[in-house]
Amino acid sequence: MDLQALKYIGAGLAVLTGLGSGIGEGNLCASAMDGMSRNPEMYGKLRTGMIIGCALTETTGIYGLLIAILCLVM
Repeated sequence: MDLQALKYIGAGLAVLTGLGSGIGEGNLCASAMDGMSRNPEMYGKLRTGMIIGCALTETTGIYGLLIAILCLVM
């Protein structure tokens, strides 16, 4: 099997991490908004946790993109 074809398959699989990252981030934000609407006094704590969670969730998508780029370049 051609090595170039395996690079493209690996890059495609690495980019799929963005799918899980997007779903996770959407669930996180939806739950935080639900919590804010039910208990407005917790807005500050929920917002802080949501921003930290979104940042951590987004890094998995960025790592997948980085790995895909490295697969194509190497």
